Amino acid sequence: MPPHPLATYLQPARRIIRQGLGYLPPTLAEFVLFGLKMAWACLFGAVMLGLLILTHLFWPENAPIHRYDFLFVAALITQILMLWFRLESLEEAKVILLYHLVGTVMEIFKTHVGSWSYPEPALIRIAAVPLFTGFMYACVGSFIARAIRIFDMRFNRYPPFWLTGCLAALIYVNFFTHHYIYDIRYLLFAAIALLFFRTMIVYRIDRKNRHMPFILANILTAFFLWVAENIGTVTRTWVYPDQQTWHLVSLHKMGAWALLLVLSFVMVSTVVKPQPAEKK
Repeated sequence: MPPHPLATYLQPARRIIRQGLGYLPPTLAEFVLFGLKMAWACLFGAVMLGLLILTHLFWPENAPIHRYDFLFVAALITQILMLWFRLESLEEAKVILLYHLVGTVMEIFKTHVGSWSYPEPALIRIAAVPLFTGFMYACVGSFIARAIRIFDMRFNRYPPFWLTGCLAALIYVNFFTHHYIYDIRYLLFAAIALLFFRTMIVYRIDRKNRHMPFILANILTAFFLWVAENIGTVTRTWVYPDQQTWHLVSLHKMGAWALLLVLSFVMVSTVVKPQPAEKK
């Protein structure tokens, strides 16, 4: 296998980080390393959030390209670079593209029914949806796929794929149908609890295996996505109907993100198969 294109930079960086962590107590060092690895797993999402903030603060009014169109081009270039530098595999990129398409379809519907809107003009769009938005969903898929690899995640007592696939399909359909018929999200929460309450993620930060319940990981990730969504609204990248004056997005949205995360994980699992932890 040819050397990694970033090996010249990554290997010295790893040595410096290892040396620095050596001065810290072991527990604190592991916590800091966990944060650094999480940040590395979130690379695509961090780039996108950084672009939302910077373009909101500094985008000139007379720019030759619309802000949303620039975000689309920048996201596309970022994704190409991540593939070029082997920060994502081609197989991971395929499922991320699929999630991009799934997210875009939902965006078209949600903006049509008035769930949220994009207040700025764009040329690269479908209906009222600027196409950079699909990359915001792709960020979630990228994070999941990279986190599984970076933390060498294993999954004990993971449900059968046909069950998780059915659950993911119901979650996606409910995002559309709840506008017209009964919203079954609480039944979906119950189904997630029933399917995953015994599922344990086994991951490695450094040398020791650590354990976290799948449902707890889902809730924590949903919270950070809720924080990211607030960045999206405070930068006026998208707005909700009740946000003529900005305020925090309702914590109720965490539930929607928790559902979307299950959908995301199931889609990623079609390529990155959940493997059980090795028994000692």
